[in-house]
Amino acid sequence: MFTGIDEVDWAALRHAYGSAEDVPGLLRALASPDATEREAALDGMYGSVHHQGNVYDSTLACVPFLFALAARAEVPDRGAIVELLVSIGAESAGPSARTSVRAHAEAFVPLADDPCPGVRRAATAALVGFLDDPARVLELLRRRSAVERDEKVLRTLTEALGLFVRRHPADAGGAVELLAAQSEPPHSPGTRLAALGQLALGTPRRLPADLVPTAVRLLRERSLRRASGPDRAAPDGLVGRIRRLRPSDEEGAYLLRTLHRALDDRVADRIALLVGQLSSPDAMDRCNAVRMSAGLFREWRADFGAAVSLIGGQLDCEEDQLRDAAVSVLAELFGLAAPAADDLHALVAARPDLWAHSWVRGRPSLGRPLKALARSGDPRAVPVLAQLLAGAAAPAGLGFEVVHLGPAAAPLAPALRRRLGRIPLDSPEAAELAAPLMAALTALKDPAAVPEVLRLLRGAPDGLGAREALVGQAVRTLDALGTAARAATPVLRGLLDTRHAAPAAGALWSAEGDADAVLPVLSRELTRGRGRSARTAAEQLGRLGPAAREALPALRVLAGSGRVWERTAAAQAWWRIDGDPEPVLPVLRSAWAENPYARGAIAGCLAEMGPACAPLHDLLTAELAAARRHTARPGGHGSHDIARDERLLTDCRTALAGR
Repeated sequence: MFTGIDEVDWAALRHAYGSAEDVPGLLRALASPDATEREAALDGMYGSVHHQGNVYDSTLACVPFLFALAARAEVPDRGAIVELLVSIGAESAGPSARTSVRAHAEAFVPLADDPCPGVRRAATAALVGFLDDPARVLELLRRRSAVERDEKVLRTLTEALGLFVRRHPADAGGAVELLAAQSEPPHSPGTRLAALGQLALGTPRRLPADLVPTAVRLLRERSLRRASGPDRAAPDGLVGRIRRLRPSDEEGAYLLRTLHRALDDRVADRIALLVGQLSSPDAMDRCNAVRMSAGLFREWRADFGAAVSLIGGQLDCEEDQLRDAAVSVLAELFGLAAPAADDLHALVAARPDLWAHSWVRGRPSLGRPLKALARSGDPRAVPVLAQLLAGAAAPAGLGFEVVHLGPAAAPLAPALRRRLGRIPLDSPEAAELAAPLMAALTALKDPAAVPEVLRLLRGAPDGLGAREALVGQAVRTLDALGTAARAATPVLRGLLDTRHAAPAAGALWSAEGDADAVLPVLSRELTRGRGRSARTAAEQLGRLGPAAREALPALRVLAGSGRVWERTAAAQAWWRIDGDPEPVLPVLRSAWAENPYARGAIAGCLAEMGPACAPLHDLLTAELAAARRHTARPGGHGSHDIARDERLLTDCRTALAGR
């Protein structure tokens, strides 16, 4: 096994942590009769020689010795060694690694018939990945499928057939027929589900017309078989506790994740499949479904009411893992969680211990059930939030969630002000403590908050940097309070020569309505500022309306140049000042196409325009017809802010309604 290992200059080779002189010891330990030593060696290989999928010169030097280990029947855990080889040779690891493993590809052929199921599982995928002759590979898979009896290996064979179909479409006919046969009796429900998933990925035309009902039925049959099998209860002690922390049905989760991925934009089918999963009598199936739902909700637009309601129904389950998964998903849905609001409220009412989460270090945070209830906009969250605000240590970030409750949260304003008033001005955490409270008071537009905001602006010492960090949020709060913030005008005027000049000028305009006092400042920031500063100045100028007409030449220049955010802000201000949509709409159209992240601001402006935005109705109509959320990308990439996407859709509808 180790012939020639000492002839390699391992000290001259490298891995993730420097010299590879320790690698021979790791290789020898992989063959140790001691299980603990073997496990430590495998961890070492993944931790240094193949760290995070990377390949080094020492990795390539290991390949012949790993193949030699895999070929010796007396070596334990050879399946893990074959898995390591497959990972080293993956396409993502680079051409040199792939070439090195492919040079030994014939060694995978006998391993695919090895007496050890773990070895067969790992080697089966390698046949498709590294052998060059498609006809031979298909024959090997066909022969193995005919005699294989181990369910896990059969599942791996199914995945290998699916990979073969996608990698060799010209030779895929025989593999498709094998998959179609595996999707029918007498194969087990798990194997049939796996085959359906692979057919959906590669040849969806071969799927049954009743795919979703079939998949749900197979899922339940599989669950019944699992429930009637041997007791899988973990033993007592540390090992048992660690096992109970792992997903309880990883294979089931993988099978359904494959099917959901294959269905992709068939959102109606995916919702129906999800509803079927969530209606299962088996808690593991429901837990897998809840976790699967998160990606569906984040990427796609649809009527998810039935699925969300069923997720809410999991909140009274005795299984902590299922309940926690459901709460986690609902907390990211904001208004879309409304169908589960009754269940959330019931959980909050029954479990005060879940109102806040304590940490070993730092302040407590708001518990997810209460956070989800507040984010859904349900006013029943208000009394509980009031109790937390009245306590000695309110959860960090509570104020940020108050924002989603709208006017219903008005009774919380006095408690929010009191907490703001108790923040120590000399604390380095002053800005962190104040930000959520001021965000809530800004949303509530509470005029009585002015003295407390001014206390922070005037009193925080510069030396700690707290005042600088506080200024931005404090100015936004004063801006929202309008004329009630007139007492703050001296402080705001003092900020007109700082980097906060543009927002301070906007707050001064809200308080006094004196265009002569703020127009020169905003014009200066528009022409001299860069990036965010110019954008903010343009936004504030738009609020002045016709009173800012003298800034139009500079706004026209900015609307025709600069980055998309500055162009968009300048065009919006141009419209609000001049009222002529004709020169503005082309700027907004190009920005809409250039950067999906700008669409929210553009749609808000179009909603203000009413009939004047008619030339851009095609953009709004297309957005409303799009199934994928505007910042999501195929494969789940991109930002997945559900609340922002839902606001965009609302503004699109409003703009179209004003036609």
